[in-house]
Amino acid sequence: MEVPKLLRMNGGDGTYSYSKNSFLQRKVLSITRPIVEEALETLYSEMKFPKTMIMADLGCSSGPNTILLISDLVNSIENIRLKLGHEKSPNIHIHLNDLPHNDFNTIFLLISEYQKKLTLPASSSSPPCYFSGVPGSFYTRLFLDKSIHFVHSSYSLMWLSQVPEMSETNKGNVYMSDTSPRSVIKAYREQFQNDFLMFLKCRAQEVVDGGHMVLTILGRRNEDPCSKENLYSWDLLAAALTDMVNEGHIEEEKLESFNIPLYHAYAKEVSDAIEEEGSFMIDCLKISEVNWDASTGENPDFSQENGQGYNMGKCMRAVAEPLVLSHFGESVIEEVFVRFTNNIRNFMSKHNPKNVNITVSVTRKR
Repeated sequence: MEVPKLLRMNGGDGTYSYSKNSFLQRKVLSITRPIVEEALETLYSEMKFPKTMIMADLGCSSGPNTILLISDLVNSIENIRLKLGHEKSPNIHIHLNDLPHNDFNTIFLLISEYQKKLTLPASSSSPPCYFSGVPGSFYTRLFLDKSIHFVHSSYSLMWLSQVPEMSETNKGNVYMSDTSPRSVIKAYREQFQNDFLMFLKCRAQEVVDGGHMVLTILGRRNEDPCSKENLYSWDLLAAALTDMVNEGHIEEEKLESFNIPLYHAYAKEVSDAIEEEGSFMIDCLKISEVNWDASTGENPDFSQENGQGYNMGKCMRAVAEPLVLSHFGESVIEEVFVRFTNNIRNFMSKHNPKNVNITVSVTRKR
């Protein structure tokens, strides 16, 4: 699996697009907003009347959540400026980064509309804003040395640079599970550790001394990597695919060669890696939860007839479809996600599953 080419959310604004099915991710942005605001206030205060602030959203994806974050960053800076009594707003430049096959076109169209609003008379006090798209993996260098003041990333760093190299088959699974061989668990853990350390090393070169990062990762509370926190959804996908193998719709070899390039980290794994790399100081690390039914959010298509599991099914499809489609083909894709969604609906009718989020705010050491 060529992860850089295949890992992307569904683009556009169709029924199964990320743009229309990312309410859960939007809820996470609202939960972590106070941490972002605190980091920005500290940064702004330490910069002392900054003329320019350069920020980056890594793994920006596309759709209204991208614009929501941009608006939050700009409004926070303006509110901090007013609070501290500074007369002139800084120029703000925001880099939007994702892998090359991300739907940047949708982002640019939405940014155009956002910029029009900034030019309206009611927005005359808004700071000058500039934007750029930066395609590429955040496990590589993206920016000039010491050029970035603030880095944000939400629900992106759990995605790995590649599927871990496994010495044994992860039979019947598409991710880590309690039935996975120990070697598979070890491979996933080591891939995350290598990737996250590389991410930190790259950002250490790009972030100015005293700059800040706020990173939110879909993770787990439990030290056991096979605990069921955040694993249910992938077990339910594996169950749907296994049923289709048993019924002869999918070849068994196809399933056994398919693994999701993802890792839900334990909070201590995150903090240990930051301390090991050594360039950043941890200001705070917080764990939060968001219910799966947050995927319903303000979705205008939600109805009691469809139920919450239906919306979570569309949310997961918006995330996973490009990977599943590339491996199993177009002929089975509809059936896979019908079964996957039914599994989600049945599961949510009996349980109240939640996503566990790890948010860490760090400062670049001087």
